[in-house]
Amino acid sequence: MNLDIIKKHKDNGVVFVDENTAYIDESVVIGEGTVIEPNVYLRANTVIGKNALIGFCCDISNSEIADNVTVKHSVIIDSFIDEGTTIGPFAYIRPNCKVGKNVKIGDFVEIKNSTIDDGTKLSHLTYVGDADVGKSVNFGCGTVVVNYDGKKKHRTIIKDNAFIGCNTNLVSPVVVEEYAYTAAGSTITEDVPKDSLAIARARQVVKKDWVKSR
Repeated sequence: MNLDIIKKHKDNGVVFVDENTAYIDESVVIGEGTVIEPNVYLRANTVIGKNALIGFCCDISNSEIADNVTVKHSVIIDSFIDEGTTIGPFAYIRPNCKVGKNVKIGDFVEIKNSTIDDGTKLSHLTYVGDADVGKSVNFGCGTVVVNYDGKKKHRTIIKDNAFIGCNTNLVSPVVVEEYAYTAAGSTITEDVPKDSLAIARARQVVKKDWVKSR
């Protein structure tokens, strides 16, 4: 039955690198020109647009993937990915996410219950949960949206053209305004005004010859 489903998609212009290792539910829709690599599982009511690339070992369930999207080695559940976006490798898109056009969701990035607007980059080692992220935002490596206080989930807002420095913790609820920056290594607990730089870390102290004294 699975091979019959794949044959139907091939007749509609879908390319399978290895049809014996692709698993496609009957309800799935795939656009012309899309390439499906080996060990892919497309589940439930997933819709894949035209000229997309669904790479090796992807698992996509009940999601919509628009035209010209690339997904590599990733899991996507109950979400929407807009045109020209790249996902992965090794990304995890959890339920209720909406990702805009020409977004980069890179390696070991997890997002959940969040909107990511056009042109934003989350390149690596980042967690964004319960957040609304604007256009052309840059996330440095190791950023965490700290959305859970032990009892309730809280929401973070990051507006257009903000720059989130590496290893920033954004403790929800917090707002980072347009063109605002956070310094690398900061734990942000208060709103960051437009065009501002927020630094929330201790100053470095160097104790010379400390090792020799011990």
